[in-house]
Amino acid sequence: MVFSSILFLFKFMPLAFLIYYIIPQRYKNLSLLILSLIFYSWGEVEYFPIMLFSIAVDYICSNTIEDHRDNKRLCRIMLFLSVVFNLGMLGFFKYTDFFIRAVNGLFGLSLSQLHLTLPLGISFYTFQTMSYTIDVYRGKVSAEKNLIDFGAFVVLFPQLIAGPIVRFTDINRELKSRKLSLEDIDFGVRTFILGLASKVLIANNIGQLWTFAQQVGFENISTPMAWLSVAAFSLQLYFDFSGYSLMAIGLGRALGFTFPQNFNFPFISRSMTEFWQRWHMTLGSWFREYVYFPLGGSRKGLKRTIFNFFVVWTATGFWHGAEWNYLLWGFYLFAVMTMEKLILKDFLGRHRIFSHIYTLLMWQFSLIIFSVNDLGKMGILFKKTFLLEFGSDWVYALRNYGVVFIVAIIFSTPLLKPLFERLQKKSRLFATFAYIFLAVLSIAYLVDSTYNPFLYFRF
Repeated sequence: MVFSSILFLFKFMPLAFLIYYIIPQRYKNLSLLILSLIFYSWGEVEYFPIMLFSIAVDYICSNTIEDHRDNKRLCRIMLFLSVVFNLGMLGFFKYTDFFIRAVNGLFGLSLSQLHLTLPLGISFYTFQTMSYTIDVYRGKVSAEKNLIDFGAFVVLFPQLIAGPIVRFTDINRELKSRKLSLEDIDFGVRTFILGLASKVLIANNIGQLWTFAQQVGFENISTPMAWLSVAAFSLQLYFDFSGYSLMAIGLGRALGFTFPQNFNFPFISRSMTEFWQRWHMTLGSWFREYVYFPLGGSRKGLKRTIFNFFVVWTATGFWHGAEWNYLLWGFYLFAVMTMEKLILKDFLGRHRIFSHIYTLLMWQFSLIIFSVNDLGKMGILFKKTFLLEFGSDWVYALRNYGVVFIVAIIFSTPLLKPLFERLQKKSRLFATFAYIFLAVLSIAYLVDSTYNPFLYFRF
């Protein structure tokens, strides 16, 4: 079940919020836990025990650490068990077939793959619960004694399947005491509608150009069409994931929780380093806090800093998927950002226009690696971007997708944000009608269209 579906919008969400709002305060976390488990189990009930086991393991490990802080050895064992369990579960479901294919290719074997279905949101909630146990071990937060409250944190349905990655320290106070106000609900509804419109009206529409390029084959498209197709995928990925993050943030606020921001207009960046400070911000923050800083960050000299960069970006690439192209993508980002740190930082800072063009180009090249699992097809697409082969297909693309391109480009920048905020303050009625219009238009699109992918489901 995804947020941008008729099932969620007209069945699960209204019923869930009705139950949540009318139930007494003392039972709200229990209702959230039950509703979230139903949401999680809707499409894959066979993994329901795994989620319960995940909650139990991290609850036991964290509370054992909290209750035996004077026993350092036991605390380290509990931390080790939590980390191994979470990474082991993620590794088993997400990477087993990848390693089987690698072993088969390396040694000429024919071991059978398991073809496991990836449990919903496993890449997100394993990081979330693992960081919780680490924070308890570090003494940054006290272990949650109430199993229901802890379970509600783990499976909180707004952020369960695609983030933002919400740490316990972000919402631990709200888990215990939160007051719903009409302002919070209003903000939540408006934010959800913006996210839904981003996903349905922009991402779904412009993404069809990328799908078209894949269907006709990269070898059959012109150079301009190759650039337009990759740009379409770039905008689709942004509005797909940022839209989903907005929906999650809006749902969370309507439930009384404040989730962290996940995107901050990355396309206005002047370096790839800045780009990744604005893109999927909760994932970047997680890797800095729990990988980069523990390795020493930039405190142990240049060579160690570069090594730490390499570890972080290799892990970031591999986190996104169990294919070689994701590892190559991580290596690419490591190389580009290391080059920026060592050579380009001052130059990019002095040349504003060039730095924007450079960043967009580096991002486009990275998406060719990111988007194509087949290395042969990836090579063809790279060639198409440089060989200067012309045709008329790009005219078709501009004629059919030109308007949505313009809309997507404008809304991927903060250009209209101040204007909209002023209009919203001056005319509440205008803003209300605008949100109603977006909601109705988005729902109409969902009813009429069969194209509604969610790209980050596979991560």
